[in-house]
Amino acid sequence: MADTQEPQHVGQHVGQHVGAHGLGPHIVGQRIVVRRVLPGETGPSGGPRQTDLLGVCTAWGDGVCVVQPAAGPPVTIALAEIVSGKPVPPRPSVRQRVPAREAQERGFALFADLETHPVGDWVLRRSPAATARRANSVLAFGPSGVPDDYAQVVEFYAASTGRPIAAVLPDSAEDDLFRGHGWALESHDADTVFQLAAVSQAMRSLRHADVAGVQVDVDGHQATARLLLDTGEQVGGGVAAYDRDWVGFRSLEVAPEHRRRGLALAVMAALLDWGAEQGATTAYLQVLGDNEPALALYERLGFREHHRYRYLAPT
Repeated sequence: MADTQEPQHVGQHVGQHVGAHGLGPHIVGQRIVVRRVLPGETGPSGGPRQTDLLGVCTAWGDGVCVVQPAAGPPVTIALAEIVSGKPVPPRPSVRQRVPAREAQERGFALFADLETHPVGDWVLRRSPAATARRANSVLAFGPSGVPDDYAQVVEFYAASTGRPIAAVLPDSAEDDLFRGHGWALESHDADTVFQLAAVSQAMRSLRHADVAGVQVDVDGHQATARLLLDTGEQVGGGVAAYDRDWVGFRSLEVAPEHRRRGLALAVMAALLDWGAEQGATTAYLQVLGDNEPALALYERLGFREHHRYRYLAPT
């Protein structure tokens, strides 16, 4: 004989067969939405009144389900009063909801001499000093809204860098547009991964990093780190920039013979400390999608993929 106190699934009265809705003790700790009957109350149609509750299931058993909403005290619901329910994916953080185009624009701050020119909603980028593709390519995320966009891109870079490059979202209309003109992956690289992290989480992950050998020079909203040995020799470094409570990183590197000693983390920690002092709450960086060691490292620091994009150039 079944124990009537055994935890049951949503939508089932105590003692009934388990399994109709796929919910049960395994949802403890998950975000769920539950529709339940309010005993003794009448709804608009004359039947029992029902209401939905969204929150995290904190307990399931002994004939009840306990749900903790985002605000207020936990709610205990008798399983017999539950009409239906389902798990709800966690809501993305505010930073993860930022559009890819806006996230890319935050990165403009990483190049102090960056020149930008609009072509409708596209952005032509050029840096006289930098060789990075981010600083010398057209940002073509979404339609430009102008009829001669492609011609303007080719003409601009023919007169400046001599070689046009386009940054596009994978499998987008813009990807198809440039490929239709004979463009292909620039340098045959993998797609680039744009990653975000909470500054507070990244700092906690780097709290044991030894930054004693890192010197940080600040110029306005940009900081340059130099990793120095006791002899004064520079063996690594990186650049960070602050803009509207975001801090970004580029050119993080350590000489090959000094790698695997945590020195890259020291550079990162020093620049992150500087960004936090400016008021940054979100950190970002970019890495090639096939650079597994870097992706694993940044994941341990709390960085998560925001979007991917690729560079195209004429063959």
